Amino acid sequence: MNNAFPSNPFGGSGFGAGPGGPASAIFDAMEQLRKSFEQRPSGGSRMAKGDVRTAVLSLLTEKPMHGYQIINEIADRSGGSWKPSAGSVYPTLQLLADEGLIEAQEQNGRKTYSLTEAGRAVASEHTETPAPWESQSKGEGSHDNPRYSALPKAGVDLAAAAAAVGRSGSTEQVQQAVEILDDARRRLYSILAQD
Repeated sequence: MNNAFPSNPFGGSGFGAGPGGPASAIFDAMEQLRKSFEQRPSGGSRMAKGDVRTAVLSLLTEKPMHGYQIINEIADRSGGSWKPSAGSVYPTLQLLADEGLIEAQEQNGRKTYSLTEAGRAVASEHTETPAPWESQSKGEGSHDNPRYSALPKAGVDLAAAAAAVGRSGSTEQVQQAVEILDDARRRLYSILAQD
């Protein structure tokens, strides 16, 4: 097989981790790969502040939760396409508490939030509309779309495996890995060439 790669694609006599070294180059490549999959369709995964408010109220109709649970529930229910930051959830919780829609109780060293009667009334007004994570997960960036879930994970896993071979493999093992990756690249491009 004709191969344009050097016998030691990581350069030098070993797999160095210093700045500008081969390890740095691999991690830079992995970061570029990860970022290439973050390019979402227009609209992206950012949600409006009103959506955070609606999501919090919707979740609290089910059971009392602390802030970290709320963040994780939204991320889980949106298939990972929307994970609000603590910087948007906690101020929303404070605002809802100030409005008398939720109340906080200390449990196991954490504040657990639950709806008040007024909060239940406001939350019930939104039962006809889908929860914000449902509308987010139905878009093109859905977790059901392999472009935004399985494919990036597979690419990052592949890059991690290549880095492991580069770190610990013999010269022969590195050459085998290069040949496998070269073949995988050609096969991936052939998918795009199909009608």
